[in-house]
Amino acid sequence: MIRSMYPEKEKVTRGNGFLESLLARKRAKMADSLIPANWRAGVIADIGCGNYPYFLLNTEFKQKYGLDKIANDCHFSKAAAGNITILNYDLECEFDLPLSGDSCDAITMLAVLEHIEPEFVPPMLSQVHAALRKGGGIVLTTPAFWTQPILNILSALGLVSKEEIEEHKKAYRLSDIFKILQSAGFKQNNMHGGYFELGMNLWVKAIKG
Repeated sequence: MIRSMYPEKEKVTRGNGFLESLLARKRAKMADSLIPANWRAGVIADIGCGNYPYFLLNTEFKQKYGLDKIANDCHFSKAAAGNITILNYDLECEFDLPLSGDSCDAITMLAVLEHIEPEFVPPMLSQVHAALRKGGGIVLTTPAFWTQPILNILSALGLVSKEEIEEHKKAYRLSDIFKILQSAGFKQNNMHGGYFELGMNLWVKAIKG
C-alpha cells in the first residue's frame, strides 16, 4: 500500500548519505507489508518519525501520529499535508511515551531502536505494550548486530548518514529483541522476525495477545 507522496529530494533522515532515501523507502515498504488490513481502520503511532515523516505519509491508516523531537514549524506543515498529528517527544532523553493505554492499533519504530540507550529499551517497549489495544502490534526495524563496522565504512564513503551512524548505541540480534519484547509483556508465540537488505537489517512484528 506504499505510494509516493513526497518530493524525491526531501531529506528523510539527518545528515547526508547517497543511499539514505533509498534505504528509508525500503524500510517503509518492509514495515507496511507487515501491517494487516484490520489495523489500518484504527490508530498508528510512529516513534521516531523524523523531521519528514516519510513512513506515515506513505501508509494508510484512519488516524496517524508521529512522535519525535519537533525541530521547527516545517515539521507541522509537512505532517498536516498527510493528516498526521505530531507529538513532541525526544526519545534520546525522555522516558514516558505520550501515549495512553490501549489507544493504538499499531506502533512502529523504524531504524530507531539502535538510537536508544540500551537500559531504556525494555521500559520503553513495556510502555509500547501498554499503549497497544489487544490484537494490535508493534513493527520495528533495526540494523543487524554484525553490521556496525560496515556502516562505519559506508558513512565514511558518504553512502549513509554519518550523523545517524555515530549515534548508534547498540546493535541487536533477533533473539535479543524477542527476549526484550517478552519481558515487556508480549507472548513468544505472537512474535515473528526476519532479515532484509541482504541480511543487514532485521524486522520484528509482535502482537499484543
